Amino acid sequence: MTDLAIRREHLDKARLLTWLQEYGVYAGVAVLILVNIAFTPLFLSTENFRTQAVQVAPVIIVALGMALAIGSEGVDLSVGSVMALSTSLVSLYLGYGVWVALIVALIGGAVVGVANGALISFIGVQPIVATLALMVAVRGVAQVLLPQLKDIRDPSMASLGSGAVLGIPYLVLIAAALALVVGFTVRRTTFGRQLLAIGDSRPAAQLAGLPVRRVRILVYVASGVLAAIAGFLASARLGASDPTSLGSLMELSAITAVVVGGTPLSGGRVRIGGTVAGAVLIQLLTATLIKHDVKPSSTQIAQAVVIVLAVYAARERGKR
Repeated sequence: MTDLAIRREHLDKARLLTWLQEYGVYAGVAVLILVNIAFTPLFLSTENFRTQAVQVAPVIIVALGMALAIGSEGVDLSVGSVMALSTSLVSLYLGYGVWVALIVALIGGAVVGVANGALISFIGVQPIVATLALMVAVRGVAQVLLPQLKDIRDPSMASLGSGAVLGIPYLVLIAAALALVVGFTVRRTTFGRQLLAIGDSRPAAQLAGLPVRRVRILVYVASGVLAAIAGFLASARLGASDPTSLGSLMELSAITAVVVGGTPLSGGRVRIGGTVAGAVLIQLLTATLIKHDVKPSSTQIAQAVVIVLAVYAARERGKR
């Protein structure tokens, strides 16, 4: 093989990897939709679309916060436990009104975010270690506050969990609005630019005089607040507070959505549209396999393959 042919081969491979990084997740969603249209009965029914959208909405909300954390060269493993804390606080304070319960839940998420950010920024604990510690501790606090499952019997919560505008569920509208807000923040605000600069090179950001500690704390506060919102909405949809199981393994689902969506684990870049598409891709993949009677273990293997391919594409692109 001549040198020119070798160079062309490397160039074609590079173009393919770039395309996969930029558009692979959207192509994957499109392929899954076409496959389901062809082989899954009632896939195009309104009820099916509603079910899929409602199920993926909390994942999208949590993944938005995870994308910010990963974009800053960190990670937040406590998001699932924050959802559990949120549902416990909602149950305890719902008697004072829905808005009070929501505000208390958001404060709880923000406090966990401050704790994560302080451990990482001031004490120097690695993000994976700090948020792992909070993951365990916060889940324990949630279960102390509410030791067992408790039904939520509130008309406003029931309306939020099952209501819709023009046929679009409230949960989906809220997730879409939050995605737009986070996307605008990353692309159009000083905070977003600082976040990406810190994720790209923290030493360089410090030398440039950027408020690294403050930005990193705010990133984890945002992640905690978004997870608390997801917990609040999940409680409304389920009509119950269950701190034992709510949010279980949500951190893995969120990381998967972010990575598959094209946000590199090395930081310095955040793809909000890709993150949303990544969450939808994983939801569709899981639902498709379940509807075709594939065993749960095989479903997990399929998800793992998708993650490995996404990480490989990002790794190869980073070498160039």
